Amino acid sequence: MSWLRWFPWRFIVKRVARRHGFLDPIALLSKLHGFAQPSEVGEPIELLRAGVVFHARGLINSRVIQHNLDWVWPYWVERQFDPLDQAFVPRAFSITHINLTNRNWTAVGQPDVDELPIVDPRGLLTPFYDGWSLDGWLLAEDGRCLLPSRARHSRQWQELGGVPAIVTETGEDDLRLITRSRVEVEDGRPVCKMTLEADSKVTGSLVVSLRPANPEGVSFVHRVQLRADRDGWFVDDKHSVRFSQAVASHHVSDYHQGDVHIHLKDRIEETQAHCDVGMVTAAALFPVRAGERSSLTVSVPLTDSDAAITGPDAWFQEQDKVARLDCPDDRYQSLYQAAINSLILHSPADVYPGPYTYKRFWFRDAAFIVHALLCAGLTERAERALNRFETRQMRDGYFRSQEGEWDANGEVLWIMERFCALTGQPLPEHWKEAVRKGGRWIGNKRLSENLEQPHAGLLPAGFSAEHLGPNDYYYWDDFWGIAGLEAASKLLKGSDERISREFAETAKAFARAVDRSLTTCEQRLGRPGMPASPYRRLDAGAIGSLAFGYPTQQAEPNDPRLLDCVEFLLDRCFVKGAFYQDMIHSGLNAYLTLHVAQVLLRAGDRRHEQLMDAVADLASPTGQWPEAIHPGTGGGCMGDGHHVWAAAEWVLMIRNCFVREEGDRLVLCSGLPRRWLEQDKPIRFGPAPTAFGPITVTVEPRQGEPARVTWQGDWFGQPPTVDVRLPDQ
Repeated sequence: MSWLRWFPWRFIVKRVARRHGFLDPIALLSKLHGFAQPSEVGEPIELLRAGVVFHARGLINSRVIQHNLDWVWPYWVERQFDPLDQAFVPRAFSITHINLTNRNWTAVGQPDVDELPIVDPRGLLTPFYDGWSLDGWLLAEDGRCLLPSRARHSRQWQELGGVPAIVTETGEDDLRLITRSRVEVEDGRPVCKMTLEADSKVTGSLVVSLRPANPEGVSFVHRVQLRADRDGWFVDDKHSVRFSQAVASHHVSDYHQGDVHIHLKDRIEETQAHCDVGMVTAAALFPVRAGERSSLTVSVPLTDSDAAITGPDAWFQEQDKVARLDCPDDRYQSLYQAAINSLILHSPADVYPGPYTYKRFWFRDAAFIVHALLCAGLTERAERALNRFETRQMRDGYFRSQEGEWDANGEVLWIMERFCALTGQPLPEHWKEAVRKGGRWIGNKRLSENLEQPHAGLLPAGFSAEHLGPNDYYYWDDFWGIAGLEAASKLLKGSDERISREFAETAKAFARAVDRSLTTCEQRLGRPGMPASPYRRLDAGAIGSLAFGYPTQQAEPNDPRLLDCVEFLLDRCFVKGAFYQDMIHSGLNAYLTLHVAQVLLRAGDRRHEQLMDAVADLASPTGQWPEAIHPGTGGGCMGDGHHVWAAAEWVLMIRNCFVREEGDRLVLCSGLPRRWLEQDKPIRFGPAPTAFGPITVTVEPRQGEPARVTWQGDWFGQPPTVDVRLPDQ
C-alpha cells in the first residue's frame, strides 16, 4: 500500500531503540551493508529463517546445559564444555551455545524413505528429524556406569554390506557395550532399530535412556509413559518405542529432579513423567548376568503410512545399479561405497545435502549431487530429481531455491544437459520450455556491457555461494551463467535452432565480458590468478572461480588464470593438506579440496593424489565428512555433520580418476594413485556413464612392466578417441 512508502518507520524504530538504550538498528544495518556491493537481496530470507531457528536452539542450550553439567549430554557437549579437552569453547559472552567442534553424525535409512535417523559418534540415536534421542548405557551392580558420551575409549564404523548400519563399541575396565543402529522394513514400513549388546564381568543392567537432546542440543520431551506390558514407551503421545523384552526396572525424572542418570539405583520406580519445561528423561533397565552376553533390540516405527519402497531388498536393488569400484586401497574402497550409500539415502525424490542441518533443497548442491548420481549409474534417481526442478522455476524463468543466488539457472541447465549427454537421450519435451525460460533469464539478468566498470556485462551482485563472502559480483555466478547458456544452446539444437543460436551468441558475449573483467584483475593484482570478484583481492573466496575449470570445463586444462589461482590457494589457503575456508565455514572443506584436486587432475599435476589422501584422512570412522572440519578436533565445525555434497565429490573424483571427458575424447586412468600399480591385483571401475556411452575400465598391474589397460564400451555412436594416461610407474 502506498502509505507504507512514506510512513516514518525508520524514525519510530530509531526512537524506540534509543529510548531503551539500544544501538540504532537502522544505522547499524546501513554500516553492515557498506561492506558489501549493492544488491537486490541483502541475505536470503531462507537463510535468515534457518539461522534464527539454529540460534534459538543455541539460546535454549545456553539456559540449560551449562547449569546442568551433571547430566549425561551428547558427545559434542561433553567435549565442548570440558575445559581439559581440545574441543573446549569458552562461553563467556556467547549468547547462544551451539555445536562448533564435533558436528558429526551419520544417517541411516532405506532407499526412497524420507525419514533419516542420525547416529552421533558415540552411538546416540536420533530417530526423528530434530527430535529426542535414545542412548545405551551399561550399569554395573557396584554403581559404575559405562556412558559412551563420556568414555575414554570408543570406536565406530559403518557396516556397508546389505542394509547399512552404524556400529559403536565402547569399553572401560570390565564393561563393554556395542550398539548397532539401522532402518529395516517391516510390513512395508520403515522401522528404526537399535540393537544393544552388553558384556560385563559383573552383574548389572543394560540401560536404554530417553534423552531430551540431540547432536544440535536440547530437544524437548514433555511426557513419557511406560506401556502397560512394560515393553516400550509412548513419547509425547505421538511416538512409540518398543523393546524386545519387558523392562525389569524403570525410572523417570523431570528437569527439577535432575537427570534420570542419578536415579538409576532408586528403589521405587515410576512408570510415567510429565515436565512443563520439556526435559523429561527416562531409563529402562534390563538384567545383565556376569560373564554372559546380553542383547536387546529397541524399535521405533518411523511412519504410520506404507513406505514407498520395493521391500526388504531395496538396498540390494539400488547397489546393483552402481558403477562398481575394485581397488587395492581398502580406505578408498569403503569411502566410495559409503558415499554411494549417502547419495541413495538422500535422494528420496528431491535431493538433500544432509539429513539434518541441511535437510532442505538448494539448486547448487542438487546439481553436484545429481551429477554424482548420473556418473555412478543411478540414472533413474537423477532423472526423478531433475523432473522436480521445473516446479521451482518462477514465471520469469528464475530457478529459485533462495533469493539472491544467481548461479542456480546455470547449474540447472548444465546438469540437464549432462543428463542428456550421459544417457544419450534427447531433451525431454516437458523440459523444453523450462530450458528456454531459464536461458532467457540468464541473458536478461546480465548487467549492461556499456558500464565503465569492471562488472560490466556480468551478473548482478548477489549472495551467491554464501561462503565466498559478502554480496558481490561473483565470477562463480558468471561461469555458471555461461555454462548454462552453452548447455541450453546444446539442448535446443535441432528442435529450436533460432533460440539455440541466440543462447550460443549470448554465451560468447558473456564470456568476453568476463575475460575483460579478469584482465582488469590481472592488471590490478599483477598476476593472472582469478579473485572471487572484480573488486576482491586474492583470498579464500577465489575457490569459487575454479568453476572456470571444474566442473564446467570452460577453461583449457593449462589455462594460466586457472592454474595461478590454484597455486595461490595451495600456498595461502591450505591447512594440514586440505583447503581451509576462513570465511563463514572456518574449517577444512573436503568437497572444496576435491575441486582443487579436479583442476590439478585435468592439468596432469600429480599433486591431486596428495589432496585425495588428505580428504580420505578427514573422513569420519563411518566414512562421512561434515561440511567444514575443525582443524584441531577433526570434528565438524559448520553445516551438516553428514554432508552429501562432499560424498558426491568423492564419487566424482573416483570416477574422473578412471574416466573423464575432455572435449571429443575420453581420458582413462590419468588419476589413479601410483601406489595402486605397485601390486598385482586387477583394478576396475564401471560400467560408468560417459557422454559417449557407458564404459568399464580394467587395469592389470604387471611387476616390472607397464600396467595393461583394457576397456569395454557400449557406445552411443562411433567409438570416441581414447587417451590412456597411466601415471609414471
